Amino acid sequence: MRERRAFQNARRAREFEAFVAGAAGRLLHAATLLTAEPPNANPRARRLLTLALAHTYASWDRLRGEDPYDRTRQQLAVRFARGAWHQYGALGRSRPAPSPSGSGSGSVAVLARLTPQERLVLVLRMYEGVAEEQTAALLGLPVERVRAICARAMTTLLHPPRGPAPAMAKVVPS
Repeated sequence: MRERRAFQNARRAREFEAFVAGAAGRLLHAATLLTAEPPNANPRARRLLTLALAHTYASWDRLRGEDPYDRTRQQLAVRFARGAWHQYGALGRSRPAPSPSGSGSGSVAVLARLTPQERLVLVLRMYEGVAEEQTAALLGLPVERVRAICARAMTTLLHPPRGPAPAMAKVVPS
């Protein structure tokens, strides 16, 4: 009995290690996009991914044919939303101040202009390719709301706010 359990645990560990070897890079990138941290300095994203992978490993035997990548992505989204809810009060209520143009990498600086809710919806929809219906179900929102959040986030990204207008030079009559 003890040998059988040890064999099952070893098999489980090998399966999970193979999953992590194949999916960790993409999942870390998704977590980095969610947190809007630079790719080379992303402790929040790494912690988020570690917690999501730990949850997936804990439920590995109960997946029963379910895709472990989907489960881990779902945990990433839920943990990010929960953390953003506590950090920002209500998820998506306040828009963060735009970051300086020279900080971080291009995509991160752009994503930092979005609210956590907008980033979450945008990453799920555009980067991960999750359908509107699935995104809505995952976040507990109506499909129309997910569609509106995604459209607002895309508008913010495609049409960034302009800086202050340049000062007009005074023309002195001669």
